[in-house]
Amino acid sequence: MIGNLEIAANVGATAAILLAGRNSVHTWWTGIIGCALFSVLFYQSKLYADVALQGFFIVSSVVGWVQWRRGREGSALPISHAKIGALAWIVPAGVAAAAAYGALLHHYTDAYAPFIDSAVLVFSVVAQLLLMQRKVENWAFWILVNTVAVPLYASRGLYLTAFLYACYWVNAIVSWLWWRRLARQGA
Repeated sequence: MIGNLEIAANVGATAAILLAGRNSVHTWWTGIIGCALFSVLFYQSKLYADVALQGFFIVSSVVGWVQWRRGREGSALPISHAKIGALAWIVPAGVAAAAAYGALLHHYTDAYAPFIDSAVLVFSVVAQLLLMQRKVENWAFWILVNTVAVPLYASRGLYLTAFLYACYWVNAIVSWLWWRRLARQGA
């Protein structure tokens, strides 16, 4: 059953995600609202890694907001590509971090699907850090996160959230293509 909390959290998150894809600075404050609501929803659903993730998103949204507005030397931060060397170590490090955090949740909490939930956490952090730096490749990580998150949320009865994450998957593809174009124009 879809509750008011799930609806409100998804409205805030959807606004933020669509605004990020459109390269709007308003992504950050709308994201803060959605994340605060999601933290309560995920706690109730025993998705503890996702609760921690919402805390990270709130803090990183404040930082991202400042970075996007100020950028370097007072001008807006440009969209660019991440360095290949940086990306080469991110995936194995992310898998290791997800396994370690998943093991902690498995042994010390009553978390539901701790390893899958931890993968959503870790790769969302990676994607968010790249988004904060306006790196085109953030969208590839969002595609990965959404691919894992949809069945996870559906398995907890969060059907609206699962449906919207499926929509976010499509948004990530469209946004990736759009940001690639913007990066070429800015180069």
